[in-house]
Amino acid sequence: MNGSLKHTINDKVATITFHHPKANALPGTLLAKLAIAIQAVDDNKDVSVIVIRSEGGGTFCAGASFDELLSLTNETEGKVFFQGFAQVINAMRKSPKIILARIQGKTIGGGVGLVSSADYAFATEAAAIKLSELAIGIGPFVIEPAVTRKIGISSFSALALNPTIWKDAQWAMNAGLYHDLSTSIDEMDQKIDAFATNLSNYNPEALLAIKQTLWKNTENWDELLSSRAEISGRLALSPQTQRALKKFKST
Repeated sequence: MNGSLKHTINDKVATITFHHPKANALPGTLLAKLAIAIQAVDDNKDVSVIVIRSEGGGTFCAGASFDELLSLTNETEGKVFFQGFAQVINAMRKSPKIILARIQGKTIGGGVGLVSSADYAFATEAAAIKLSELAIGIGPFVIEPAVTRKIGISSFSALALNPTIWKDAQWAMNAGLYHDLSTSIDEMDQKIDAFATNLSNYNPEALLAIKQTLWKNTENWDELLSSRAEISGRLALSPQTQRALKKFKST
């Protein structure tokens, strides 16, 4: 129930694939593995591009693990759990490699933060998004800087304040979260292969300079996301949130 992660390298492209039986949710152990996998590629001079994807043809990522949220017993545990999302976002931010996201289906909560932290995102028309955190008594505090950086505060508000409403893939494309939309997974994969191959043949120093430019003015995110994790960890323990989580889990 901790999920799994695979890591392969082929022709200067590293592919990191995560899986969890519950709609590719992200428990703490899987978040830690994902951050470590990204960091492991950073010093590999034979890699120019990282592709992050999940297994299956359905949901890309269901966000935080409700089972783990329900198991929290104190604020320290809560902060540690949400710090897992912070560590993944910061690993993606600090990586010298260009990171592509492959989104085959619906994406919720922390999964939207994961997509927002990629440098370029490919999606299918089935890749609707939702920030459901407010509906369970917390908020998308840890991922907010990444999401707002990508789509702006107005579009973030449209997501965060409508936690039960799905925004379709075209909305996400128009907002700037996605960079390319495909009608099928096969079409998307062909585009990703071609795009990653082209990138991997460019000057590594130029790619690094582009990466640094894309992430300018984010140097304080280690401290910022840690403080946001503390807020989320505290709210996750509230009676209202625990009741909402149990209700969501039973539906």
